[in-house]
Amino acid sequence: MTTHSKPKKTDLPDLSPNQLEIMQEIWDRGETTVSEVWESLLSQRQVARNTILTLMDRLTQKGWLKRRVDSGVHYYSATTARKKTLGNMVNQLIEKAFGGSSEDMVLTLLESRGLSKQESARIQSLIEQAAKKENDK
Repeated sequence: MTTHSKPKKTDLPDLSPNQLEIMQEIWDRGETTVSEVWESLLSQRQVARNTILTLMDRLTQKGWLKRRVDSGVHYYSATTARKKTLGNMVNQLIEKAFGGSSEDMVLTLLESRGLSKQESARIQSLIEQAAKKENDK
């Protein structure tokens, strides 16, 4: 019998794809400016600096980012860790798309995408570690 625990809901609103892209930049940098995020994203695709500024201001208003000012420069950093945020997003996906079944999600992933030998070995190691922790309880 498979048991599913309910995902923990964060108080923060969901991230749009563009907001998630900005959060990835901020998580990578730790603390950054609008210009640094804009320049990084501009190297990948056309985007206006004002668009990035607006998105980062909205992320601040929604509680995803905190801002500090030093000598007139605005620095932004994340209020929530990447691992926690992505874990919440995966839990929501499992609940909404797979009826709470992690197994169904993994099977869909394996059937649609497959794994490299390195990914397979790493996942096998993680499964063994998780099983050991469960047995130690």
